[in-house]
Amino acid sequence: MPIDESVAFRAVRIAVLTVSDTRGLAEDRSGDTLVARIEAAGHEVAERTILRDDADLIVTQLERWIVDPAIDCVITTGGTGVTGRDVTPEALERVATKMIPGFGELFRYLSFDKIGTSTIQSRATACVARSTYIFALPGSTGAVKDGWDGILASQLDIRHKPCNFVELMPRLTEA
Repeated sequence: MPIDESVAFRAVRIAVLTVSDTRGLAEDRSGDTLVARIEAAGHEVAERTILRDDADLIVTQLERWIVDPAIDCVITTGGTGVTGRDVTPEALERVATKMIPGFGELFRYLSFDKIGTSTIQSRATACVARSTYIFALPGSTGAVKDGWDGILASQLDIRHKPCNFVELMPRLTEA
């Protein structure tokens, strides 16, 4: 899709949350991949943390970021599968004002070209929580690349036409 060069780029302040029971910062390749892509696009990584697969912990962290005016968007990686410990989508539902079902649908469509029917195991999802976008990606580096390169890089660029998430930010809380 076209980029309107007459519109000034606007950096988005993004918090990155890795959800994992087994990874620390040194082993967080998907988080590293996401941070590298965010920064290469000209955006700001406002905060980064790793939490274990615990819905209450995830909700607490998301709530803190949702009310922080220095954070426009949260991108999570991990915890979107179908096992008992995968609880990221449930945590998002607890903080969501509005779900964005098309995000998960588009993610699985893009992912299908790479991993075939295994994409059905992904519960990638997104929502608006008050005035903050939250996008939940699976925990693999491939999934992070698919989600950022195929969706978020353009939707978090105000110059992307015909429309994008950034231009809607001032209107997310309107009544």
